[in-house]
Amino acid sequence: MTLEEAAARLQTLIDTHDRIVFFGGAGVSTESGIPDFRSQDGLYNMKYRYPPETIISHSFFVREPEEFWRFYRDKMLITDAEPNAAHRKLAELEAAGRLTAVITQNIDGLHQKAGSRHVAELHGSVLRNYCLSCHRFYDGDFVRQAPGTIPRCPVCGGMIKPDVVLYEEGLDDAVIEDAVTAIRQADLLIIGGTSLVVYPAAGLIDYFRGDTIVLINKGATSRDDSADLVIREPIGEVMACIRV
Repeated sequence: MTLEEAAARLQTLIDTHDRIVFFGGAGVSTESGIPDFRSQDGLYNMKYRYPPETIISHSFFVREPEEFWRFYRDKMLITDAEPNAAHRKLAELEAAGRLTAVITQNIDGLHQKAGSRHVAELHGSVLRNYCLSCHRFYDGDFVRQAPGTIPRCPVCGGMIKPDVVLYEEGLDDAVIEDAVTAIRQADLLIIGGTSLVVYPAAGLIDYFRGDTIVLINKGATSRDDSADLVIREPIGEVMACIRV
């Protein structure tokens, strides 16, 4: 199936549904220059003193905050990326009243930057950071430019933590409830740019009760057999073909 054929089939599904929900992962943002975790060039395949999955864990943050912040600022705190065609098209679909929610595993804030309003950020955002002592919030640029290895609150001097879900931490209950409600009420679920191996996030799609699932991902996933349409093309290229 060519890109044009796949986009045409997706267009028909979008045109015949009006409660569309998008569930996305790192592959949505790779076309914006943000590396994913598991691909050949992803963070998990880069060489550091500690494995990335160890560094971005809660226990490591508590035990080695300086090493955590060195890695985080270097590889994860990306605040200057721009939305790509996928982000923009999803925002257009929402503005047109066709898409009801974006549920993302990404922490880059690009969906909101593109104009999406109802975004459930399962794993938090690099754009939000808070003081562990006084709980004041700071944006991504503040922690990037903060002096010293460890960003500290200018008001109370407390250590700042990114508002992202680290390994060993649970997802926010309110965000999960929002995502589950949106998926349950959807009639079309578009899953894009995710290998569906990160749980509990990937398990949320089991709440879908609609009639059609579309899966857009360059690699195979465990859910391909249950999808009504599987597209093996970059999601930005696919969504760029869609008319709203």
